[in-house]
Amino acid sequence: MNRVLSAVVLALLSTGALAQEAYPSRAIQIIVPNPPGGMNQITAQPMSAIIERLTKQPAPVINKPGATAAVGTAYVAGQKPDGYNILVTTPNIYLVVEKNKAQHVESPYKLEQIQPLALTSADPLILSVQTESPWKTVKDFIAEAKAKDGQLAFSSSGPFAVTHVPFAQFMDVAGLKMRHVPTTGGGPAVTQLLGGHVQATAQGLAAVAPHIKGGKLRPLASWGGKRHSSLPDVATFREMGYDLEAYLWVGLFTTAGVSEPTMKSMRDLIRRTMTDPLYKQAMEKSNVEVDYRDTPEFVKFFQTDHKRLAPAVEKLAKEEKRP
Repeated sequence: MNRVLSAVVLALLSTGALAQEAYPSRAIQIIVPNPPGGMNQITAQPMSAIIERLTKQPAPVINKPGATAAVGTAYVAGQKPDGYNILVTTPNIYLVVEKNKAQHVESPYKLEQIQPLALTSADPLILSVQTESPWKTVKDFIAEAKAKDGQLAFSSSGPFAVTHVPFAQFMDVAGLKMRHVPTTGGGPAVTQLLGGHVQATAQGLAAVAPHIKGGKLRPLASWGGKRHSSLPDVATFREMGYDLEAYLWVGLFTTAGVSEPTMKSMRDLIRRTMTDPLYKQAMEKSNVEVDYRDTPEFVKFFQTDHKRLAPAVEKLAKEEKRP
């Protein structure tokens, strides 16, 4: 009997040990729901290297682009809530849902299926034009856009993306009509501007900074609440009297339902990654200011941002659906 009891106890202890194994015990997938090259990729690549060094486990970056980041987001939403999938994404995560809700279309995922982990950065959008263009100020640009009445065009990273909705807000408050040229990401959107296929774009500083420094693009305004430290001479829309504020923030999410112990381990791993000197160095090289905020602070930021842009999405969606 003692031998039997001993065997049972050993079996239970073994099972408990397996259930509470150290996290992570295998590869963590870092999902980027866009093509390579944008802000999410810029964030994910150094994350991957640091996580692999800290955990001694693989942390591959996997691109799953499509439908304004909805394909990759839906993939993470449908995974097992075990903490082995980290989604790196932007406000597109809720913009797509709001657009579908306004148009009475079923979304490929629900926000309740995704669990916030941390904010990594929050750069204001920058309104940029070609340096060769005649526009030196926002006032110049608005005057030309009004005179051309729908002939000028702007590029974005996709329909209802974070680089589309704020630009639509700008057109609305300034009374402009412009053509929208959606692309598959921030990189392609900037390429459209550099090639002269569009006359303006709204992107995070990381996407346009090399071209501003190279003399190919001219920043006209910032959507920030204050001036960006890297562009101290570029005024915000608020300074010009426009009630506009928008950020190309990047946040980390995982599948909803992760257990509390695993969630605690994930948050600790992300904290160590975000505060690693090598991560900060990598982001600075890409002109991105690290703005790490743990889950509670990120949730507050997310809710404020969501509230700020949701009405604009609803209006845009209803206009799009009109015959």
